[in-house]
Amino acid sequence: QVHLVESGGGLVQPGGSLRLSCAASGTISGNYAMSWHRQPPGSQRELVASISSGGSTVVADSVKGRFTISREGAKNTMYLQMNNLKPEDTAVYYCKVINSDVIYWGQGTQVTVSS
Repeated sequence: QVHLVESGGGLVQPGGSLRLSCAASGTISGNYAMSWHRQPPGSQRELVASISSGGSTVVADSVKGRFTISREGAKNTMYLQMNNLKPEDTAVYYCKVINSDVIYWGQGTQVTVSS
């Protein structure tokens, strides 16, 4: 069993920054990818960015150049640095891990971009 806890969300003005964290605990084995997803109000959940165990990243076009994904393997922790935030970035942000063919989701953290 893997437990994921996100933190770092909040209310920020347009152009501001936030840093999200996702801490993984429990029985984690082998190499595993981690990813951030978000679900805007009234919309489906979408991929924001992913990072492999080797550090390779994929970032959605909508956030490229503004968001950076990273991870600390020793701490099983993943981060999402979000800069130049826009109102359309408003969403619940979720952390996801696939380990031993099982998908785990965190509980989500709210990010609201508004003046």
